[in-house]
Amino acid sequence: MNNQHISTRHTIALLSNQHNRDFKMSNGFGTITWWGFSPAIDLQNPDLITALTGLNIDEKDDEEMRILLVGAGDLRHALTTLARSYRYRKKKIHFYILENALELYARDMLFLSLSLETPKRMGLQEKTEMFLELFGNLTIRKQSSEYVEKMANEFIKMVTDFDILHQKLPMLDLSQLKFKERDFLEGIFKFWRNPSLEIFDAVKHWDMRQRQYLGPRYDCRMNAYDWDYHMKLVNKEAEIIHKHEYKTWRSTGIAFEPREATYDVPNKTLASGVVVNQGGEKVSRRGYWGDIVASPFLAFGIQSEDKSFFKKSNNMYTKLSLNVAEFNILSLFHELTHKEKYVPPKVEEKSSEKKEKEGGATITELTEEEENQEEESLKQDEVSSNPLELPYESLPLEDVKITFLPLNCLPDLQRKSKYQNTFHMVYFANSLVHLLTSDVAPILTDTAVVIIETARYMLELKDDQEVEFVNKVIGLAKAAGCQDPGKIDAKTSNFITFRYQRPSS
Repeated sequence: MNNQHISTRHTIALLSNQHNRDFKMSNGFGTITWWGFSPAIDLQNPDLITALTGLNIDEKDDEEMRILLVGAGDLRHALTTLARSYRYRKKKIHFYILENALELYARDMLFLSLSLETPKRMGLQEKTEMFLELFGNLTIRKQSSEYVEKMANEFIKMVTDFDILHQKLPMLDLSQLKFKERDFLEGIFKFWRNPSLEIFDAVKHWDMRQRQYLGPRYDCRMNAYDWDYHMKLVNKEAEIIHKHEYKTWRSTGIAFEPREATYDVPNKTLASGVVVNQGGEKVSRRGYWGDIVASPFLAFGIQSEDKSFFKKSNNMYTKLSLNVAEFNILSLFHELTHKEKYVPPKVEEKSSEKKEKEGGATITELTEEEENQEEESLKQDEVSSNPLELPYESLPLEDVKITFLPLNCLPDLQRKSKYQNTFHMVYFANSLVHLLTSDVAPILTDTAVVIIETARYMLELKDDQEVEFVNKVIGLAKAAGCQDPGKIDAKTSNFITFRYQRPSS
């Protein structure tokens, strides 16, 4: 099977130097990285970017921090960094996004737009729920599907008319994409806006991937999922993911169910195309070709600034990965909107005995009343909250720019003068780390940071392969001019941070 995309197979191929080996459809990570295989991070966190102290960015009001994200698969790092930017001295931030599939740029546009929805079009809770299901669910609510179809029309206007793009998403720059790439993006959005349920049989494609991946183990697949969960996932500080959550996602492709609803409409944003050999002829096939092993919980659902989500009772977590992800996304949206930390409302409880003495309602009565109010609120939400009725406009993002670069263009950047000595920070996902070569050095600033995602959550790798991956990555980084990061524990590290210092002439 020949594929136009460079996929996560390179993470494993890096260990065997078989980059030209054909991708097998039994690979659990797929050919496209719909979500990253590591938690979201704030790229301005001082603990992460100590090497940037030599840049003196904070001393220059007109300085712009330029960050290149290579193969991140989603906007988790960019959104987290932007949401928390108010915590630091004000500076301009310019993200350059480089992926290997245009479907990822399409999803980036969707999640950027959704994140910047104004309160008059969409409430915070509704926005959070829609983000989670579009991000990690194979099938979604009809309401969410209609939102995608409506926004697809907006995106078509944006990619074909930069004046409209500047009006709707002024922080986004698509001018660096090739004409044929923008045409392809337009085609993706036309596919999204098609309301037909038959054009993407998501459930069928998911089952096909499961059968091909598991082979003879398919008939006892629940045992296989249980093995992967207990023997692989929970040993990597991801046990906040409940086994029921993980096994449900492995079975159905549905990761997040933040409300009682019917999730039965195919999520067309998770459809992508591959070129396969059939009888000696190359045939294009659209289907679900993403991750079916690691899960979308990793991006937002296993770490949080609020440590109360990780309390245990009887040696069991009292919360789920869904709760963590919902809090993280809601906090992110709150910070984007209000430039302040989100503080959950405190629930004041009084004993029923004291309530009765005071002549008030008991806890039971209050709980029933709150539940009734919540149910009524949800029903009202479904009926009256229609974000499609008003024209789209985005929340303002001051001093922020996001530029999409042409697919797989990293080797070409060093030959363009405008990218010489440009990037203060470069992030590599584990699937594209093989692109870290000496050719990267010219596009880095004199002092820069290189962050590489480890293979910790690539569940198909064995422990010794994770260690070998880290060792090879360190070798690549040092060959590219980065300094030795010191001792790295491959079993506990999600990222490796390198300092780059250009040799003095």
